[in-house]
Amino acid sequence: MQEKLFGKTLEELKAVAVSLGLPSFTGKQLSEWLYKKEISGFEEMTNLSKKARSQLSSGYELGIHEPTGVQESTDGTKKYLFPALPGKFIETAYIPDAKRSTVCVSSQVGCKMGCMFCMTGKQGFQGNLTAGEILNQYRSLPEWKKLTNIVYMGMGEPLDNLSEVLKSLEVLTSDWGFGMSPRRITVSTIGITPAMLEFLDKSNAHLAVSLHTPFDEERRKLMPVQQVYPLNEVLNEIRSWDFGRQRRVSFEYILFKGFNDSSAHVNELSRILHGIRCRINLIRFHPIPDTPLESPGESTILQFKDRLNAKGITTTIRASRGQDIRAACGLLSTKRLLKQD
Repeated sequence: MQEKLFGKTLEELKAVAVSLGLPSFTGKQLSEWLYKKEISGFEEMTNLSKKARSQLSSGYELGIHEPTGVQESTDGTKKYLFPALPGKFIETAYIPDAKRSTVCVSSQVGCKMGCMFCMTGKQGFQGNLTAGEILNQYRSLPEWKKLTNIVYMGMGEPLDNLSEVLKSLEVLTSDWGFGMSPRRITVSTIGITPAMLEFLDKSNAHLAVSLHTPFDEERRKLMPVQQVYPLNEVLNEIRSWDFGRQRRVSFEYILFKGFNDSSAHVNELSRILHGIRCRINLIRFHPIPDTPLESPGESTILQFKDRLNAKGITTTIRASRGQDIRAACGLLSTKRLLKQD
């Protein structure tokens, strides 16, 4: 299998050029063709010599691939299927709204984290995506030029694939890449503390932390990561980090009936988040097989939001999008498509 150029950084592209005996500045030309223009083959790189194009095509693959399938929801959300890794697949959600269009990208095939409420976790882990496979979910959408926001909230734990995620962010936000503002990008994590700190240091994208309950014992039941990186450790690191005025930290909170939706949870959230400039995104639980968890009624969700806002914590309810095609939060999975080894 040929090495792919799409997803490489400017320095990596310069190294490719030099390895082929081409001038270093050819790397900059390659970045412009890959990230600034719509091309489908090396022959379209018209400012490179025929010899250079021949060398590139014989040693490398472009690495830009269209999705192999799509489902469309009644609300306009689309779920795209992309091949990734040999014989595997990932799902990517496109979410149009009145003022913004968001792509929710995957960073892994499956996930190691085993959260009780997530279909991707029930799939298990098959492998990490490359930066190119992450970026291809953005670049290869038919709607890619309409996109205003990117969220790393699809399949996988982004910070468990930190090096490739950081590389993809570099390509997205650099002048030589797609030139997107990091303020338009949010990366989600369940709280892998060392990787989170490296992400905060090396990127300017927003951070979203999966919280789901403020109580340690409850969180251990929901999320095994709590045993390794406890929530208080994650929050202490966030509290000490200087986010500035432009960068945002938010907390994701899926509501479960009779489990994490009481006034005691509101009070404890207010206590543990004190001193952190943040917002909470409340998320409706979308049922998955083999779990006892249920979503509370709409009145409970609204009351929970109002109580948090009354405590001074900016809280919103995330709209459920694409539920009828299993594209909503926690539902992405390609388990049924996995080829048996």
